[in-house]
Amino acid sequence: MLIEHRGRRPVVPESAYVAPTAVLCGAVVLGERSRVLHGAVLTAEDGEVRVGSDVVVMENALVRGRAAHPAVIGDAVLVGPHAHVNGATLEDEVFVATGACVFPGAVASTGSELRIHSVLHVNSVLPPGTVLPIGWIAAGAPRARLFAPGEHDELWQIQEALDFPGTVYGIPRGTSMREVMARQVAFYGAHGDDVTLDGPS
Repeated sequence: MLIEHRGRRPVVPESAYVAPTAVLCGAVVLGERSRVLHGAVLTAEDGEVRVGSDVVVMENALVRGRAAHPAVIGDAVLVGPHAHVNGATLEDEVFVATGACVFPGAVASTGSELRIHSVLHVNSVLPPGTVLPIGWIAAGAPRARLFAPGEHDELWQIQEALDFPGTVYGIPRGTSMREVMARQVAFYGAHGDDVTLDGPS
């Protein structure tokens, strides 16, 4: 399904494939020979999603672009099933396994691997060729440190300064959930004006 959002339409080259149950919403630009499989969602909220050539976005993955944090995917990248790439950059030849998450402002550098259910935190940089093990978390910049499950106290020493609420929601830490959700409801309300398109543009 192709959807116009905020006046922007997806761009799909003839060499690309988008499954009939996938969704491309707004300013999404696919590269040559890209493949978007069943149930995957590429949504450009108030920003962009740019996908390079020879990329596969697998079943039920989510790629979200924002104004301050576009989603940028390089060439020869795999985004695995149920993965979540939100306002992040995946450089060339990155492997994102099933259920992995990459948060706004993060960069997975060339040739890096995010294994099953791993997390690359906001504003963090995974160096080229780094392997983030199954279930581990990477946080920090200019070079992320890797944390095993259970190292929460050590992780928090770096994570707090990365400013997840400011980066993702534009609010200071400690803002009430009622205010956070009022902002989110208003932001996503823009989808009320979306237009479903008949075919590639």
